[in-house]
Amino acid sequence: MSTLPRTERGTRTRARLLAVATDVFAERGYHDASIVKITEAAEVGQGTFYLYFDSKQAIFEEVVRDLNSRVRRAMFEASSRETARLDAERAGFRAFFRFTAENPALYRIMRQAEFVAPDVLHMHYETIARGYVAGLTAARERGELAADVDPKVAAWALMGIGELVGMRWVLWTGDDSASDRATSDGAAPAPGLPPDVFEATMRLVERALSSQGAPR
Repeated sequence: MSTLPRTERGTRTRARLLAVATDVFAERGYHDASIVKITEAAEVGQGTFYLYFDSKQAIFEEVVRDLNSRVRRAMFEASSRETARLDAERAGFRAFFRFTAENPALYRIMRQAEFVAPDVLHMHYETIARGYVAGLTAARERGELAADVDPKVAAWALMGIGELVGMRWVLWTGDDSASDRATSDGAAPAPGLPPDVFEATMRLVERALSSQGAPR
């Protein structure tokens, strides 16, 4: 269980604990992490920790929720600036890859959550999918997507594409040059994501969703 603070100072302290816990869990793993390591890194006493979280499990679950909220906000803010669905897809993918490049803990924490907090992991994916399905459904009704696109299947498939492409070319950065950050439209998709990979990914997405009936 976690408790929301009542003061601005408490809000800052709780946020610092979450940020530090994210790093500790990502670097050490859930089982090697401890409340002592988290509080020492955050420079607060253990008594302060227990004002906001009642256990290591509680703060881990809150870290998952926090990452979920932040990545959804990043994608929504980017995609909602676009009016056409395929442009929104491009903006949303770009924002996701940028977020994962800047927050590699997202992958490491979610991998641990599969075993440590599976219910919260399911929440993570299902809340992303719910908004995605709604957007794709509305776009199909406007005639922007192929009529035979199933929004629910498409949402989960596109999430899988984003996650694995991000894992391969953002998280595993050692064997690809990323010196040229610009895409063909002049925008930077994300630190660490090669522009040719971004464009190839978007071609797959656009062909899968296009109402124009791309060649099979």
